[in-house]
Amino acid sequence: MGLISPVGDTPELLWEAFESRRSGVRAMTVFNPAALPTNVAGEATAFTGDIQNFGPVEGEQKKAIRKGLKVMCRECQMGVAAAMRALSAASLLGGGFDPERAGIVYGADYMLSDPAEFNDGIRLCTVEGPSFDYPRWGSEGMRQLTPLWLLKYLPNMPACHIAIYNDLRGPNNSLTHREAAGVLAIGEAFRTIARGSADIMVAGATGTRIHPMKAVHATQIEELAQANGDPGKACRPFDLARNGQVLAEGAGAIILEELDTALARGAKILGEIVGMSSSTVVDRRGVGRRSMALANAIRGALRDADMSPAQVGHVNAHGLGTPSCDADETAAIREAFGAVADRVPVTAAKSYFGNLGAGSGIVEVIASLLAIQRGRLFPTLNYETPDPACSLSIVSDAGTTPGDSFLKVSVTPQGQAGALLFRRFA
Repeated sequence: MGLISPVGDTPELLWEAFESRRSGVRAMTVFNPAALPTNVAGEATAFTGDIQNFGPVEGEQKKAIRKGLKVMCRECQMGVAAAMRALSAASLLGGGFDPERAGIVYGADYMLSDPAEFNDGIRLCTVEGPSFDYPRWGSEGMRQLTPLWLLKYLPNMPACHIAIYNDLRGPNNSLTHREAAGVLAIGEAFRTIARGSADIMVAGATGTRIHPMKAVHATQIEELAQANGDPGKACRPFDLARNGQVLAEGAGAIILEELDTALARGAKILGEIVGMSSSTVVDRRGVGRRSMALANAIRGALRDADMSPAQVGHVNAHGLGTPSCDADETAAIREAFGAVADRVPVTAAKSYFGNLGAGSGIVEVIASLLAIQRGRLFPTLNYETPDPACSLSIVSDAGTTPGDSFLKVSVTPQGQAGALLFRRFA
């Protein structure tokens, strides 16, 4: 497992934040939020893009990554770093596998240029007034952009970089499904191994919601949290006082391996994927139906795993922290779980760090894998007052057992949902 997050860049630091109930949400510093309705964010402050952030890489691999940094935007850099850390933790960083049988599926948000990339060209085309000389932009302004500018912002580039640096010559795929991308990347990697196309797959995702232009987009169409005092209390999934999501950034990666291959090399097995499913539901106007999509995905994952709702140890919720999405998710869990819905523990890791965009799902999977290893479930931060619209068994204390299995769900505003079932490896 490897991760980059607002509460730290190792699984140990992630768990320490859970144990101490430490939030990674702070006053926003990445850019001036004066024009936004929110001034808080989950920034991955420990990640600077320095080569030291990429784990214990050495030799030619280290040189290649350092050289490649100039053609990676921050999202790409975080994604590569999370994958390199995961490969290191799995003792695969230096190879030791058949490259033709090793591949990658990586998720990403849509990527946008940093506005500063255009500064020189815009200045060149700005004349007295000031006004902008549009014809001059095509012939002179665009020439001020770095020649490799586009490569920094292609959402398939994290998978490309990771495959090149680690000689992964097997199946290679990139998914751009917003917050569902991480769960869907794991699911596709799982299916790739199950159908015999690979023995080892890197599954990951990287994302940000605190890019200046993405933050403007979120302001226009989404519910954003207001700090109203302590930024650490801004993200409140399922709580009656929740008022919106917290914009954040991060990345995560896990290594999936066919069982016999893992046993043959003496790998430490952290868990077993036993089921996955996905669903997309929109109405006739194209508006996402999150509740129905989630319910479909949950039922599909249970069927795929041949499990009943009563056999699920806990649910790692999408837990966005908005009034509408949390209510939709509650309705989906209640529909899919039936009478068991009142008993299954539900927790929300976003309460500690906010919405990492595409990076959220994998970091949240890592959180539950850590919980079943340690035998205790992390509580939902800032859950203080139950909401009748979210009548689930929300975990609010540290004494809850995670069980031997968990369901992870993610959903987008457009009605794309994914669900995964994991269990402890016997």
